[in-house]
Amino acid sequence: MTYLLDTSALLAHYRQEVGWEAVQALFDDQLAHIAVSCISIAEMSRRTTALGVPREVTRKVVGDYVSLMDAVCDIDSETAWRAFDLCMKIRERLPLVDALIAATAGVRSACLVHCDRHFDAIPSDLVQTLPIGRK
Repeated sequence: MTYLLDTSALLAHYRQEVGWEAVQALFDDQLAHIAVSCISIAEMSRRTTALGVPREVTRKVVGDYVSLMDAVCDIDSETAWRAFDLCMKIRERLPLVDALIAATAGVRSACLVHCDRHFDAIPSDLVQTLPIGRK
């Protein structure tokens, strides 16, 4: 199975917050194909730096996570349109970055691993999700 890690799941793992063990279990699972959206590289870097981690250390930490991935998924026009469709189909507000990450999972038939409640509004027929911890 393919899993796409949302930035919230990456941060939970990095900070060993609630749900980090589930991410570790995916890293340890030889059958799991793990991917990340390219947007999560920027989002995790920004958040890590905001937490006080020096920029040089942030680049290394995020680079180390990227090296663990089987794939880094780019955002193309198909993904952008899928993100738009997701936002139009759910009632709750879904931030654009998260819509793009969810759409990336949907386009690639991956299960979105996350800690954010706003992903719960996405119907499972559009994107399969796996909530692991809650903020």
